[in-house]
Formats: sequence, C-alpha cells, structure tokens
Amino acid sequence: MTTANPTPPTQAGATTAGPREMRRILASSFIGTAIEYYDFVLYATAASIVFDQVFFTGAGEGVALLLSFGTLAAGYLARPLGGLVFGHLGDRLGRKSTLIVTLVLMGVASVLIGLLPTPAQIGVAAPLLLVTLRVLQGVAVGGEWGGAMLLAFERAQKTKRGFAASFAYMGAPAGAIVATLVLSAASTLPHADFLAWGWRIPFLLSAVLVLVGLVIRLKVAESAVFTEAAGQAKAARAPVVEVVTKYWRSFLISVGTGIAGQAAQGLMGAWAISYAVRQAVLSPTSVLNVKALAGVCTIVMIIVAARLSDRIGRKRVMLGGMVGAAVLAFPILHLLESGQTWALFVALFLGLSVVQGFTAGPYGAFAAELYPTRIRYSGTSIGYQTASTLGAGFMPMLATGLVLAAGGSLWLVAVAWIALSAIGGIALLAAQEGKDKEIREIG
Repeated sequence: MTTANPTPPTQAGATTAGPREMRRILASSFIGTAIEYYDFVLYATAASIVFDQVFFTGAGEGVALLLSFGTLAAGYLARPLGGLVFGHLGDRLGRKSTLIVTLVLMGVASVLIGLLPTPAQIGVAAPLLLVTLRVLQGVAVGGEWGGAMLLAFERAQKTKRGFAASFAYMGAPAGAIVATLVLSAASTLPHADFLAWGWRIPFLLSAVLVLVGLVIRLKVAESAVFTEAAGQAKAARAPVVEVVTKYWRSFLISVGTGIAGQAAQGLMGAWAISYAVRQAVLSPTSVLNVKALAGVCTIVMIIVAARLSDRIGRKRVMLGGMVGAAVLAFPILHLLESGQTWALFVALFLGLSVVQGFTAGPYGAFAAELYPTRIRYSGTSIGYQTASTLGAGFMPMLATGLVLAAGGSLWLVAVAWIALSAIGGIALLAAQEGKDKEIREIG
C-alpha cells in the first residue's frame, strides 16, 4: 500500500530543474520531437509529391493524389489513439519511459516504409501496408508531443513555462526542415530514379536518427511533479475517463484552440506544397527548399510567440494568430496561385510561420495549464491530437476537394480556413488564462 508523503514540498520552485538539467531537458524535448516529426512530416511531404505516382498509379491524377492524401489522413486519425494509449501510460507509469517507446515505434514504422515493395511487386498489399505503417506512425507521434512537452513544462520556472513547453513544438518544424531537405536532395536524382528508389533513402535514415534520440532521451530524469504526485498516491486509475467526465470543458477547449494552428499546418505544410508543384508548375526541389526556409522562420516565430506568452499571457498571443489567419487567408492563397517561387515563400512565411507560430507556439503551456498533474499527459495529448486530426489531418483532402468543387479557384479553401480559425477563437475566449498559476494549483 502506498503511503502518502506527510510533508510534500510546498515551494513553488521545488519541482523545477537547475540550469544544467533544464538545458538537458529542453534538448531532449526538442531533439526527440524533431526526430519523431522528421518521420511524420517526411511521409506528409512524400504523400504530396511521390506516393500517388508509386502506390496509386492505376488511378487518374486527381484521384491518385486524393488517395495519397487519404493515407496521410490515416496517420492523423491514429494520433488520438496514440494520445489515449500513451497518455494513460504516461500518467500511470511516467513521462520518460513512455517517450522511449514512442520514439522506437516511430523509427521502426518509418524504416519499414522505406523498405516497402511497390504494387507492381506485391499488388494491392503495398498500399494496404503503407496505410498500416502510417497508422503506426500516427500512434507513435500521438504519444510523443504530450510527454516531451510536459517533461519541459513541469520542470520549468513558472515565468518560463511557455518558452519551455514550446521546445516540443519547435521540434516539429525542425524535423520538417531536415525531412524536407533530405527529400529535396533525393529529388535532384533523375525523376525515374527518384520514383524507383531515391525517395526511400530519407525513410531509411530514420534508423540513425532514432539511435541518436534514444541516447539523449535516456539521460533525462523523470518529471519531478509527476514523481511527487505518484508518491502521494494521486495517480488517476483511468486518466482518460477523468478527462472526459470531470474535465470535459477543458478537453473541448484544448481541442477547439488547437484546430487553428493545425489547420495552418495541414493547409500550408502539406496541401500547398502539392499545389505549388502540380498547379503552379514549380520544380519539386525549389518548392521543398522554400518550405525548409519557411520552417526556419516558423521556429523563430514559435520562440517569439512563446516568450511573449510568458509576458502577456497565452490567450492574447494565440488570439492574435487566429485573427491573423482570418485576415490573411485570401491574400495568402492569392500568392499561392501566382506560381512564383518568391510568392510561395511569402505565402508559407505568413501562413505557416506567422499564423502557425502564434497560434501553436504557446499552445503547449496553454493546454497543460488546463489539467492537474495526475491526468495532464492524457488531457494534453488527446486534446492536441484530436485537434491535429480535425485541423491538419483532413485539411489537405478538404482543400483538394474544395478546389475541384470551385473549378480550380481557391476561394472555398480560404473560407474553410477562416471557419476553422473562428472555431479556435471561440474556444479560446471560453478559457481562463493560466500563466500565473502555480503548477500544484492547476486543475
């Protein structure tokens, strides 16, 4: 029987890490998430420019692209499942051990994608296996972000929680940059060679990256506030049940507010890349290089937004990003239609770097401040991953369908983007600001 600690620490800083340990935690949060998203975004980019020509060659061009984006959506559909499974494990067993499992699972799935035979070799089993491996990727990344974010959030000083939590989110564009550059390098091969085997190289490199991530992650200590709560027998028996029954309002807020940033990611990080290559007749290499440059800008914007959220609050910063999306939706898509490389960069900078940076940069701390420690992994993970599925997972398919419905025009895509940003704004206005709360007071 577990005995409660009669004298739990009461100092606000008792669970915070020292400067050296905090640097190690932030590095682990950033690098581990970057590796996970290298794999996850690599698939998204490959789905935009490769998979329709490799795994769905029997269909027409538009249908093949739609099927390719369908496999992309399958990974997003699996993300809430990953958040549920690994959120439960993270709240019951700890953040660190759970994150090791997610990293290994992602690496194995990605390497197997790189080794996957084509339909010419094994028939319909090829796309079916592709979907299966994409689902495993979704499960892995579904459990990654919440744990990586919380290891940093729960060890940071109160005045720096927004900045610390953002390192897990910064890992996503960092991983996307590496994935994009590696795939861009592979795309310089003769087109036939790129489609035959060149696209596989980036997936196989995942094995090396996962080994690096494991070495770093194994050196990080468990979250102190989680250890304290577990020592006082405060762990929830069924964290997910408590989230949806006692904290259902917080859950809806975390889903609603996350949709805006994820819509920007799905639209500008995946669909816009495909559109630029096919509709605007830009070369895949130049498009991927522009996307990588925009990814660097996204990291900068996330840092700015997260730092600002520690000063003026999460809500104000995120609301600014959502209003920006509504105002800039039509101009951004007009730039995308122009077919110019410089216009593509400006569109990605505004839509991916600025809008996503400000809506998503403070989101980790915002979501974590909605739940108590005993269910925080489950609440943040399932909320964020559900928002990812709704906002990013279906956005490329939705945008592709809306373009077809509008006869090639992008105005319906802009309307959909504005609508999702409005949903985020409404959810945000229903939330309380949490930046000034002590970590044990939350929830």
